[in-house]
Amino acid sequence: MPNVAAHSPGSPGTAELVQRAQAGDRAAFAVLYREFARTVHGIALATCGEDDADDLVQDVFVQAFQRLTEVRDPRAFAGWLCTTARRAAIDRLRARQQRPQPMPLDEPVGREHAPGDAFAVRAAAARALACIRRLPEAYRETLTLRLVEGLSGPEIAARTGLTHGSVRVNLVRGMAQLRPLLAEAGLP
Repeated sequence: MPNVAAHSPGSPGTAELVQRAQAGDRAAFAVLYREFARTVHGIALATCGEDDADDLVQDVFVQAFQRLTEVRDPRAFAGWLCTTARRAAIDRLRARQQRPQPMPLDEPVGREHAPGDAFAVRAAAARALACIRRLPEAYRETLTLRLVEGLSGPEIAARTGLTHGSVRVNLVRGMAQLRPLLAEAGLP
């Protein structure tokens, strides 16, 4: 069996994996999934939030697997996948906005939360993500991929098709707009 070791997205190895996956090699598609799942997750978080992100990742990769033969240039896979993820996230957001939202349940009575417990950390993370989601789309997606998914600038560029310069500008400008929103939300 040919080697399916990890390599950098956007490299010639990605194109080879796409070609192999198009020919039916499921192991090659599994490597593509492992390499791009965080990127798709970041796009989902940036667009429709954490409630839908995990499900959306699965939906996007199922759709990608089914439509992989539509990718004419395997080197364009990263951009094609990101576009697929963005469209799916927007569709999910629109569908959610059209249906009634359930009322949130109150916390159980008597449950005490220490400042450092998981609940407080999760609540702060949700508030920070809400601040990121208030930014323009380009900054929102780039910052989510950097701050939440932990991708470096070059990794973001390789996975989204943006230039390194565009990623750098989006990160700098996005952080400049994010800082006051975080302060307004009472976050460091």
